[in-house]
Amino acid sequence: MEKRLAIATYDSESVRLYARQVRDFLGDGFSIDIYSVQEGTLCEMAPADVYMISTCAFIDRDLTQIVPDDGAVVITEVHITREGLARLQAVPRNTRALLVNINQPMVTETIALFNQLGVNHIQFVPYYPGAPEPPHLSCAITTGEGRSVPEWVEEVIDLGPRLLSANTFVELAFHLKCEHMLTKPRFLEYAASLAEHSYSIERMFHRSIQVESLFDLFQQALDAGVVGVDADGTVFACNHKAEEILDTPASRVLDRQAKDCLSCLPLPECFAGRKSIRARLVEIGGSPVNVSIQPILRNGRIIGAFCILQRFRDEEKRQQKIRRQLLGKGHVTKYTFDSIIGESQPMVAAKAVAKRMAASSASILITGESGTGKELFAHAIHAASARSQEPFVAISCGAIPDPLLESQLFGYEEGAFTGARKGGHIGFFEAARSGTLFLDEIEAMSPMLQVKLLRVLQEKEIVRVGGVDIIHVDMRIIAATNEDLAAIVRQGGFRKDLYYRLCVLPLDLPPLRERGRDVELLLRRIREGLGAKFTLSPQALRVLMAHRWDGNVRELHNCVEYLAYLDQPVIEVEDLPATIRAQAGVRGAAALPAEPTVEEDEAGRLARQVKRQAGGSEEAWRYVMEQLRAGAAAGRKSLAAGAARLGIGGLSEQSARTILGHLEGMGLAEVRRGRAGSRLTPLGEAVYCRLQELEAGERGD
Repeated sequence: MEKRLAIATYDSESVRLYARQVRDFLGDGFSIDIYSVQEGTLCEMAPADVYMISTCAFIDRDLTQIVPDDGAVVITEVHITREGLARLQAVPRNTRALLVNINQPMVTETIALFNQLGVNHIQFVPYYPGAPEPPHLSCAITTGEGRSVPEWVEEVIDLGPRLLSANTFVELAFHLKCEHMLTKPRFLEYAASLAEHSYSIERMFHRSIQVESLFDLFQQALDAGVVGVDADGTVFACNHKAEEILDTPASRVLDRQAKDCLSCLPLPECFAGRKSIRARLVEIGGSPVNVSIQPILRNGRIIGAFCILQRFRDEEKRQQKIRRQLLGKGHVTKYTFDSIIGESQPMVAAKAVAKRMAASSASILITGESGTGKELFAHAIHAASARSQEPFVAISCGAIPDPLLESQLFGYEEGAFTGARKGGHIGFFEAARSGTLFLDEIEAMSPMLQVKLLRVLQEKEIVRVGGVDIIHVDMRIIAATNEDLAAIVRQGGFRKDLYYRLCVLPLDLPPLRERGRDVELLLRRIREGLGAKFTLSPQALRVLMAHRWDGNVRELHNCVEYLAYLDQPVIEVEDLPATIRAQAGVRGAAALPAEPTVEEDEAGRLARQVKRQAGGSEEAWRYVMEQLRAGAAAGRKSLAAGAARLGIGGLSEQSARTILGHLEGMGLAEVRRGRAGSRLTPLGEAVYCRLQELEAGERGD
């Protein structure tokens, strides 16, 4: 029966190019179906014997929901030609050039490919249709996507489309049973024209006549570690790449029994079952390694086997041939504490606490409004911890349906449920082993999964869905929520024992409206990141400083991006987004902070500064100052409780601490503990009176 090959990529041109290449080099002994994201045909994928998949086609999609269950999956590797590499190497050192492709994932993948090939003398600036306006550079480099290059670019270096690697053809030929096609001169010339590393296995080929045909197949273009054993399990071949991965010189394994010197490889299982082992994840030297073993049969008798080893690297994760690379986000941290912008007292205090937490391995619960940077802090804590070299895995509990979330967290065994992939699937707990697992929107986790998570935290053990084997996992849990999780616990919506397991180290992040001049600092940094050149008029800046920022930094980023697209040198109040102008209009012009005049006294200046700092929480600030002025109890707990009794919103214990800190930092209050108590300073008294005058003026008294 004729075999069937399905090819799926992001764009329609690439999928047709790959189909032509496969037909040219592997013949016509099978049928080919093509699918692409651009043509919207992925969901129409029919069953096939082999699926050749481009990872860019599944960046935002679940492969298991689209690809039918049966058939082997081959992840495409693509390369440029040696001629193209020579053109890149001829570009002058330190040249800044746009790297253009059709979308962000393919731009990132192309830059990673260039770095892998040693092209590190060019400063690439990523660009793709729909990206923010890039700097106007004179040179652009692209791989067959010249139509996406901006018109103002003077020099375009088009390297031609990226082509399928020799490794991809080797794996396709194996599954399609047409290995003999790779011995044709046309394919050998093609493989030699590609700019990819090749590890010769010629000498190993001569060591064993039994595996001559298979070693000849891989000789041309195999970029992987190779270990060969004979019928007795004696190692007869170990190439240089295998030495690197195993961290063992070949002299220590050659002519020895594999079960003694390479016990980490499942060779006995292969021999006992007389079946190949594909894409098995094995930990070697603390690093995950993808292992595939193929037995060599002659007349029904095993005469040997060869093992292919491929080590995970960050820049190659999307090209690996096992399911772990399909789990979603790259399992590495992207931010450090230096990435967190903020000089206000609340943010400096939050970072100081988080840095101390990084030294511990205890669970952390990060709370704060949406957009305050909870995931950013989780990345930074991991990067500053002793686990920084281990995986960082992030998952949003509210974004995944409950039944799927369990299988994603715990993994599953083959046949565990209808639709389970052949070979099973590792989960996020295993993926985060020795590292950090970040669980965002933890309040969305179902009661059943809460029980299971509690056991993981207590026992450091999991069992895959449909499995019986206990798997030890040692990872740190950082959970986050923008809800009042303690209140949800009191209402019975979240387990109390799990809450206290997660909240060993609590971290509360301040909203943007409590961070004062951080708004201006963040605005400048976001503007620079977007490459925008606009400036704000004093009036527009004051409106932004007075805005509540209910969406916090995320809302501010959207605002800056909107202003950048206006392409105006100076932004006035009328140019601001309608929502911000509407809120400013509701508050009234008199409520907007005014720039102090030269003649204004110190108390008046500080009164206006207090109004700017308070933003939409003026009632809470006024209440705190009144309590200090009256000599009443001014601890953060008593302040929060008193405000709650009076129906004053926005004054939690955290915000009370923040307000007291600001008043003390401005010299308006002396914050003391014990019987001495806290009180306003004489300057604070004057500022309080001036605030009363300003409010009377706003009311028209």
